[in-house]
Amino acid sequence: MIIKPNNNTISAITALPAAIPTGKVLQTVQTNDVTERTTTSTSFVTASNSLSINITPSSSSNKVFIFVSLAAGNNTSGQHVYTTFYRNSTNMGTANGFVTTYQGGTGEHYGGATMGQLDSPNTTSQITYQVYFRVSGGTGKINSSATQGIIQAWEIKG
Repeated sequence: MIIKPNNNTISAITALPAAIPTGKVLQTVQTNDVTERTTTSTSFVTASNSLSINITPSSSSNKVFIFVSLAAGNNTSGQHVYTTFYRNSTNMGTANGFVTTYQGGTGEHYGGATMGQLDSPNTTSQITYQVYFRVSGGTGKINSSATQGIIQAWEIKG
């Protein structure tokens, strides 16, 4: 049996009910990447199109929670890898991103880098969130040794 709200056909329903309380998750999207990515750039560069995600909020008052988890490191002692993510062309972190991984010893050193932020994009247009990284020197890597990096976006009712 199909229930037709307000006697409408299912295809005629185009909006969420107004009674959904704030703070509820309305949609989630996720992608992952297992390819090792490297850079020697001291300016932020895209990690890969594989660590990029699109989401279209259903209301301009809704928020988007972004979560990123990956491995990052550097092959040169005394050098950093800075990781961040962008909303379209805007760096959502600081000039040093969200997470800094430091190579304090000899040889290559890698560790986990986890970032998250509740964003208020104020739009119903499609948004792209994408991971970027840079180094202070040396060669920086993410997804080292083919670990899996992920990026998730959750639309939250505003």
